Amino acid sequence: MQIADSVALVTGSNRGLGRQFARTLLDRGAAKVYATARRPESIDLPGVITLPLDITDPESVQAAAAAAGDTTLLINNAGSATGAGVLTGDVADLRLEMETHYFGTLAMSRAFAPILARNGGGALLNVLSVLSWRSLPSIGGYAVAKSAAWSATSALRLELAGQGTLVSALHVGYMDTDMAAHVTGPKSDPALIAALALDGIEKGEYEIIADEFSANVKAQLPDPVIAQYPQLVQR
Repeated sequence: MQIADSVALVTGSNRGLGRQFARTLLDRGAAKVYATARRPESIDLPGVITLPLDITDPESVQAAAAAAGDTTLLINNAGSATGAGVLTGDVADLRLEMETHYFGTLAMSRAFAPILARNGGGALLNVLSVLSWRSLPSIGGYAVAKSAAWSATSALRLELAGQGTLVSALHVGYMDTDMAAHVTGPKSDPALIAALALDGIEKGEYEIIADEFSANVKAQLPDPVIAQYPQLVQR
């Protein structure tokens, strides 16, 4: 699909990668950008339409879908990072990771799938992580939730292919955002990652590998998406 003249909704638009997605969409000529956050007053981008949205709240998700019925591109970006390990982390934190990255992303996808169908198919991008594929003991809860979201992305891709909706996954390592403020190693510029991801959507890519770290981990995994799911060749 083309970014120009699209109608996009971005979750978690008040900072970090989500804010860069919203800005880049406007720069590339999107007809309308719905920028969402739990506190929409924290979104400071001129030109966007702000909406309140908590992806872990079913009523909030349905309200956003009702308000943004012309959406042609859904970017599931909102996330959490509690730092909980799977053995010693607070169970409430582990549940929050799953509620956000898996159930929240799935709720948005389910709510907007019929909207995308009515509007010609469009595209859906799930912001995942290199930790969809590899875990770290210090943030095991996050990795488990991202892995679940990766599996859900594959299922969504198959189920939505018939309505012409492209379902893409963005895999990226550390970015220079508040969530990774504690990281001292190399971090990607979220503006560059947003641009790369939108390029991938325009090219119809199922998986968008955003950095060298992600590419190296991906190389150790089984065959590409098309090899695993040959029915997608018909898309």
